[in-house]
Amino acid sequence: MKGEKHGAAVGECSLPCWLFVVRRCLCSGKARLIKAFMQLVRFGWAQALSCVFPVVIFASLALTKLAPLPLLPRYDWLLVICLLMQWWMVRSGLETRDELKVITVFHLIGLALELFKVHMGSWSYPEEGYTKLFGVPLYSGFMYASVASYLCQAWRRLKVELVRWPPFGLVVPLAAAIYLNFFTHHYWVDVRWGLAGLVILVFWRSWVAYEVGGICYRMPLVLSFLLIGFFIWIAENIATFFGAWQYPNQAKAWSLVHVGKVSSWVLLVIVSFLIVATLKQVKGRASADTAVKDEQQVVQMGQ
Repeated sequence: MKGEKHGAAVGECSLPCWLFVVRRCLCSGKARLIKAFMQLVRFGWAQALSCVFPVVIFASLALTKLAPLPLLPRYDWLLVICLLMQWWMVRSGLETRDELKVITVFHLIGLALELFKVHMGSWSYPEEGYTKLFGVPLYSGFMYASVASYLCQAWRRLKVELVRWPPFGLVVPLAAAIYLNFFTHHYWVDVRWGLAGLVILVFWRSWVAYEVGGICYRMPLVLSFLLIGFFIWIAENIATFFGAWQYPNQAKAWSLVHVGKVSSWVLLVIVSFLIVATLKQVKGRASADTAVKDEQQVVQMGQ
């Protein structure tokens, strides 16, 4: 009788135990999903803050297209808005003075590319403007500068670190070759795919590490190039829809930018990333050297 009662008791307890295990697994899975969702929100918020400048540019393109502003042509208003936004970002602390220097370099690099490409008929700016130089409105440089602004701010907010970064002697010539190909392919062979292959070889073992909510993640550097380039291509479609510039096939009516342009943006993103990364590393080494010298001076004074 005792054995039968004991068996019955075990049978009665077994079902609640299984339910407890299942419930615990479900709760654990739910907690993981909530944690993953919160991390995604944190990551998205950091990205959104880093994209303030590009968002303002797109909003200005839409506003000036839908509701034309008085006194000045549209392209001139866009330049005024970009200048005021740049001033406010530095004044408010969203951008540092060092980041402003990097962004200015990108503005000049982008403007030089714009002057050449418009001259070659790759695209055009059909509207009137007082601040146009050889057919290129000066606000166009800020569209390149906004990419640099995003990279600089995302770098700082996500505490980006580069793992297995290639030597300086490989990075600089590769970036220069990619940029020059945007010019030389009009007169010579377009070697963009060869350069893309070199990028994969040079950065095959490189990773980008970043932090979200105190947790460190990492991603292959080549994959980050592709993702940023793809999203800029999407942004380019939005920009051309609002008349930021115009490709020859969009003269009569707007149409989707050819998907082949993704490769161009990926290469341009690589140039941007390499310049920012190189400047960050140079500054980091300079800061480290300064810290060592200060420490040596303190030690000498103590002696």
